Amino acid sequence: MQAVVHKAREAFKSGRTLPLEFRKEQLCLLTRLLDENEEAICEALANDLRKSYTEAICFELIPLRNEVQGALQNLHNWAAAQSVSGSLLTIGTSIFTMAQPLGVCAIIGAWNYPLALTLTPLVGAIAAGNAAVLKPPEAAEYTAKLLQNLVPRYLDKELYPVLLGGADVAVELLHQRFDHIFYTGGSVVGRSIMTAAAKHLTPVTLELGGKSPCYIHNDCDLRIACRRIAWGRFINAGQTCIAPDYVVCEPALCERVVEELRAALQEYYGEDPQKSPDYGRIINSRHFKRVRGLLEGGGTVAIGGQTDEEDLYIAPTVMTNVDPEASVMQEEVFGPILPVLTLPDVEQTLNFINDREKPLVIYVFSKDQKIIKRFVNETSSGGMMANDVILHYSIDTLPFGGVGNSGTGAYHGKFSFDALSHRRACLLMNLALEGVNSVRYPPYSSKKLSWMIWLVKKRRQPPIKLLLSIFVMGVLCAILLKYAILS
Repeated sequence: MQAVVHKAREAFKSGRTLPLEFRKEQLCLLTRLLDENEEAICEALANDLRKSYTEAICFELIPLRNEVQGALQNLHNWAAAQSVSGSLLTIGTSIFTMAQPLGVCAIIGAWNYPLALTLTPLVGAIAAGNAAVLKPPEAAEYTAKLLQNLVPRYLDKELYPVLLGGADVAVELLHQRFDHIFYTGGSVVGRSIMTAAAKHLTPVTLELGGKSPCYIHNDCDLRIACRRIAWGRFINAGQTCIAPDYVVCEPALCERVVEELRAALQEYYGEDPQKSPDYGRIINSRHFKRVRGLLEGGGTVAIGGQTDEEDLYIAPTVMTNVDPEASVMQEEVFGPILPVLTLPDVEQTLNFINDREKPLVIYVFSKDQKIIKRFVNETSSGGMMANDVILHYSIDTLPFGGVGNSGTGAYHGKFSFDALSHRRACLLMNLALEGVNSVRYPPYSSKKLSWMIWLVKKRRQPPIKLLLSIFVMGVLCAILLKYAILS
């Protein structure tokens, strides 16, 4: 382990990641990896999660390809030095910020989307000029082994090594010194990673999860709302960190919500979802038992509830009469169970959400813009969507990340580049104007102080019309002066 990290650091120190052309070459090779091995990737995802071909393409490969394409198109702009304003004391100098790579990053992926959640951070690491040690999720063993086989065949072997193994490997990995740690997973492990990172003051990006609420107001089209909610909750057998974790509605709506959810599920997966080629499975027996345990007590199963441990199958399930203190409401479900709670109004719903840990995303369904704005302005979460679910993840111009218990830091697109770069402040002075600069040297006096205040004082930018007027007046004065001299 130590030798792998050391080799990655030596490769980074060689400077070969600094040229933008090298970074682009590696990103193009990553695209080739995806294109030339699409069938093998989809097969591995099917073996790990019974993930359908459509879900593998739409939720793993397309977002990843878009990330790579966005980085290739925008890398020169992202990496370019950015000029900033100074003060009168810095007139004639060069003032700018520039993005520098951090060094060697550790990227620890998650098993629910094992390809995308391992390689998407790698896109940002490559674009920013870092080396990166990849630790694919051991639970998704087929995808992890495939990545271990493919990544060294396409990318620089020293800069981007892949390590396989369980918790013991992850612990040993975290004993090494890194310049950034990027982890996707649960909050319990997230706390352990932050503790390990503190030893070396290593910055972290923690993409966690939590209980993302979904409020349905009585003015919306319930059929459309429930179709979208059912889609977002039960793709990947509910194993999606931004899936609606529970629904809140008024008591009078509950029965209709359940019936619309039932209709949507029957449309999507048929009478027997276990036979549907589009419905996934729980990742392993341990998680199966955890999710099945959430069905026991604390609510009424209104839809589904069937389980088959040998097949790792849990039916799409909707629960009503849910006790807010039940285990299904105390931990992230991360499985195909959707609790439906009833609260009398928007006010109590907002209080209910705000009294709990900050979620990764909040969803609200309503035609009333005032209600939507209340959720925007009166709640805190990593992201927020109105009248749909999940899709904000696909927009790489939006930051994706949590807040508080749902994570720290954000990525996707330029946000990945920024998260894995250091924005260095640069002020390149010259040795001229020493007379002006002498006002800052001792011995001090009230006169020097007055000059210093005037020189460094932040001034309001003059309006554009004033600047144009000054420019025009200057031109006129120059013309008049020229004619006066000639005459």
